[in-house]
Amino acid sequence: MAKHKFILSGGGTGGHIYPAIAIANELKSRFPDAEILFVGAKDKMEMQKVPQAGYKIKGLWIAGLQRKLTLQNAMFPFKLVDSLWKSRKIIKEFKPDVVIGTGGFASGPLLKMANSMNIPTVIQEQNSFPGITNKLLSKKANSICVAYENLERFFPQEKIVLTGNPVRQDLLDIQDKREEAVSYFKLDPSKKTLLVLGGSLGARKINQLIEKELDKLLSLNVQVIWQCGKFYLEDYKKYNKDNVQVVAFIERMDLVYAAADVVISRAGASSVSELCIVGKPVIFIPSPNVAEDHQTKNAQAIVNKKGALLLKESQLDEDFSLVFESLIKDKGKQEQLSDTIKQLAMPNATIQIVDEIIKLIK
Repeated sequence: MAKHKFILSGGGTGGHIYPAIAIANELKSRFPDAEILFVGAKDKMEMQKVPQAGYKIKGLWIAGLQRKLTLQNAMFPFKLVDSLWKSRKIIKEFKPDVVIGTGGFASGPLLKMANSMNIPTVIQEQNSFPGITNKLLSKKANSICVAYENLERFFPQEKIVLTGNPVRQDLLDIQDKREEAVSYFKLDPSKKTLLVLGGSLGARKINQLIEKELDKLLSLNVQVIWQCGKFYLEDYKKYNKDNVQVVAFIERMDLVYAAADVVISRAGASSVSELCIVGKPVIFIPSPNVAEDHQTKNAQAIVNKKGALLLKESQLDEDFSLVFESLIKDKGKQEQLSDTIKQLAMPNATIQIVDEIIKLIK
């Protein structure tokens, strides 16, 4: 029997890369001899993260359009043509059974070429409000795996499959890891633990907020694990002290979620899906700087079902202190948020997405 071959493309942020890796791992577990190739954007984080996960990756010379007039925008048509040509070459040489896109710049030209060459394609849309690339690609895609309801206003209804977002499998059973987590992070079991997540690159506004509120947080008998992001570590590592751990990146997400009593987080699609699965009380602070205000819409989908709290960046100075204090002192509210967000989880997303991919193998 011929070996199955799959190309996956997703990148730019962890939110596109980790779902693609989760899908690749599930494909590999079902077809151990399958050949899997990733295609990313040169100079983006997928060029490091994908090889670390054990997969080959090829880079395209592509970047997104900026919202203002820049040299990069002037170069965009050349980059696009170059990326389409290179995508065609990659597909011709590799001969994939199916091409899967999880978002990010490189998935546009790659899936466009796969469609024009009659190779089956699957889109995995993480957000509650799709970006322009996936809207354009959806017309020719064979299957569109989504994480939120009501996306038929953006995509052809007959192609939509509600699967949820792929998440790291080690997050599925964190309730058994509390003791291990407390010792791994050297925490004080008598204190509540606040986990602060700004995304893989960091979030300036969240970092500024925690800096400003740190003394108040500590006065509430709270210890803090503060993921400030790699761009901000130099600015904030001075706050490392008793009951405060400032880190650029967290390797053991399963343990940090197991340790947390309350989480403050951005609302990228992958983060939201992970937080539903781990089921901790969350205060979402969406980034206002992403296309079409995706993050607010992602968070709002949870908040509308009473599964989390939401503070906009513009509300932080006025409202944060009161919102946090009332949550940390109210065990009933914590339990209600925890129970509700857990009900919104879709833990079998990766399995269902791979089921959809397998249906397309000719």
